[in-house]
Amino acid sequence: MRRSKAVSALAVMTVGVLALSACGGGGGTSGGSEGGGVLTAAKGSQPDGIYKAPKVKPGKEVVVGHDAPYTTFNNQTADGNNFNNTLVANLVLTEPFFVDINNKVLLNGDVMDAVEETSKSPQVITYKIKKGVQWSDGAAWDCDDFYLAWLSQSGKAKKPDGKSTYFTPAGTNGYEYITPECKDDLTFVTTYSQPYADYKGIFDKASMLPAHILEKETGVADITKVTPTSPEVEKVATFWNTGWNGFKKEIMPASGPFKFDSWQQGQYVRFVRNEKWAGNPAGPEAITMKSISDPTAQKQALQNGEMQIIAPQAEPVLAGQLRELSSQGVKYSAKPGLTFEHLDLNFKRPLFQDKAFRQAFAECINRNEIVDKLVKGVDPAAKPLGSLLFMQDEAGYKDDFSAVMPADPAKAGKTLEAAGWAKGADGIYAKGGQKASFKISHTDIPRRKQTVELIQSSCRQAGIQIADDTDPNFLDERVSNSDYDVALFAWVGSPFKAEKKPIYVTGGGQNWQGYSNKTVDAEMPKVDTEFDEAVRDAALQRANKAMAEDYASLPLFSLANLIAFNDNVTNVGYHSRNGSTWNAWEWEIS
Repeated sequence: MRRSKAVSALAVMTVGVLALSACGGGGGTSGGSEGGGVLTAAKGSQPDGIYKAPKVKPGKEVVVGHDAPYTTFNNQTADGNNFNNTLVANLVLTEPFFVDINNKVLLNGDVMDAVEETSKSPQVITYKIKKGVQWSDGAAWDCDDFYLAWLSQSGKAKKPDGKSTYFTPAGTNGYEYITPECKDDLTFVTTYSQPYADYKGIFDKASMLPAHILEKETGVADITKVTPTSPEVEKVATFWNTGWNGFKKEIMPASGPFKFDSWQQGQYVRFVRNEKWAGNPAGPEAITMKSISDPTAQKQALQNGEMQIIAPQAEPVLAGQLRELSSQGVKYSAKPGLTFEHLDLNFKRPLFQDKAFRQAFAECINRNEIVDKLVKGVDPAAKPLGSLLFMQDEAGYKDDFSAVMPADPAKAGKTLEAAGWAKGADGIYAKGGQKASFKISHTDIPRRKQTVELIQSSCRQAGIQIADDTDPNFLDERVSNSDYDVALFAWVGSPFKAEKKPIYVTGGGQNWQGYSNKTVDAEMPKVDTEFDEAVRDAALQRANKAMAEDYASLPLFSLANLIAFNDNVTNVGYHSRNGSTWNAWEWEIS
């Protein structure tokens, strides 16, 4: 599993870039070395910058495999924010902008008449909602839902201590600068206290939850009358934080092309077409999302016809097996994406407050060996990742980590000795009664276990003892509660760099490792206010360099976007941000 965004981390994704068709409704496929038929632009993308769900041939049910279970309707809480919930949100929730598979940001013409910058000083963004857009229970999808998204993620509803907040969002990402106003049911106006460059990245589908349900469940008559200082805000926040956890169909209406049908905890979620969806009807009559953590079991289910689409963790042996299924009508693709594996060091643990120890740990990891053994079988061009903030093919990429992660256990040992650590009879260093020993925690994905084994071997040569802590539920709550020494997982990338900020700034909603650095705190907020891409990139480069010098979070490699599907399903592709279900309503089944 992956947490989502800065995103939201774990499986794989495909990014293909193909110019939109000059005639009407876009869409394209790429052949590539791994087989044809993989979508590189949405079928509903329009040349004028608008997306509308296209007319597609109705078909039967599609079964999709993914690696961990759905847990909550609200994917924006710090605890709930993970990639497998994103796969569900794609199907049942809608949003003002649609991010295409090629990362082009398009106006969602099915639900919006316009989103306009109506003033530059101050910056004012006006959202004009289409008349008649509804939730599946018949309630209007309107300004109230936008207002709730702001209220819950602005970080302005403070508890009496003046520091902690009633709501527990994964991040604030621009909402903190907004003063909101519902001009009427179909007009939402946001006035910014300072310019915000990535405004198209907020009010995304996972944020747009049903305000009318929250009103009913909390007894609040009108959510737009609740301010961050209102007495009612505490009960509103309590429901928003936890009320949508699990599966309660009666309080989980849909605004997207599908709606919930049924659920078996830890096994599957089933969806059917939403007859009140504002756009053209979805292709599949139903979709079942089945969670299977074992990639080989997913492959077997695809081969046997039990699943039509899978996007398992990218592993070399599995990739080879999927390639061999082409004669059986299976299409396969693996391409570089925006998701990356990394190690987060927990600064709340005394051991990792010692910079010399962090440095030694970074020095003993052999990333080249990890990539050679675990990644190149999927992506032959793969190499260790040198940035936490950019992927290798992005313009702002600079490798700041190769120099501080030299794969040199001998050097790591010298670093420890220079800082007063002494090697014991067991070959493990110690200092002040603290042994150089800790756990790496991760989910039960085979590649992660293999990653830990390789790190154990190389760092044991440096006198550092590492234990493997495999927990299938690690990303459900433990990681967001800082319950780890070192966490191994992946962040899902995004075209919106502002989404990186909550991970690394002091006190950020996803800064679970307790990291703090003055340079990072000074540079990363510039992505909010700076519209010049070169200036934004330079600020992020300075932040990345500071984090490398702090040995705070250690990037390992970017994950290939792997997807495989039966050739009787068309319009399939893997999205860097939203995974395999990003355009499920466009799928056509023969």
